Amino acid sequence: MTQSARYGWTILLPVKVLAQAKSRLAVLAGERRRELALALASDTVSAVVACPQVARVIVVTSDPVAGPRLLSLGARVIPEAPRLVRRRDDRDDRDDRDDRDDRDDRASARPNPDGSQHELNAALLRGAAVASRRWPGTGLAALTADLPALRPAELAAALRAAAETGGAAFVPDAAGFGTTMYAVVPGAEFRPMYGGASRARHAAGGATELALNGIAGLRQDVDTPDDLRAAVALGVGPRTAEVAAELLADA
Repeated sequence: MTQSARYGWTILLPVKVLAQAKSRLAVLAGERRRELALALASDTVSAVVACPQVARVIVVTSDPVAGPRLLSLGARVIPEAPRLVRRRDDRDDRDDRDDRDDRDDRASARPNPDGSQHELNAALLRGAAVASRRWPGTGLAALTADLPALRPAELAAALRAAAETGGAAFVPDAAGFGTTMYAVVPGAEFRPMYGGASRARHAAGGATELALNGIAGLRQDVDTPDDLRAAVALGVGPRTAEVAAELLADA
């Protein structure tokens, strides 16, 4: 029996409020940027839910549209901690029971080693605190929510490889600069360092880089129009395919 067969993985996906997401795609998507961001997240969640190594998927978001959509696809949705949510009259109160535990979650959410308080990492730490409290002994893996070409088998291979490291591991993005997956086995400290040159930071922090063949979809995140074209060439999920076909036809 492999190490990963002894426990299930909890996958954590942070999803920005759609109005603030994917700003570098505005040149292509224009007013449809929110629609595209939601399509990317939806196809990512669908692929993750279908992975046999995954016990549960936690989406951390306070977007009133993305939350229900991703919940319907099989994810569990928790809101961002109040300190991360910009003041809005329509603040999402979907999961009030988690608010009771905000104090404990914030205590568990240590700052990144470089002192950064990047919102994406803080959202991941919140999700990890909730997962560790509710499902002790789970493996924790953070994924970016913009992997529309992800295949369940790719994620399964990466999680198996991460389990064999016995600690922390990560998958770099296609550009070789950032990170698309960061995972830790049960008992290891969860220290996500996403944002900018995260590949170098994760490596410097002691995480093992997973150099695997056949995981192009897991590595291809989408931040720019060229990224979207690359993902489409690999083969994307149905929601992204529909939106991208229209956007790229007009480009």
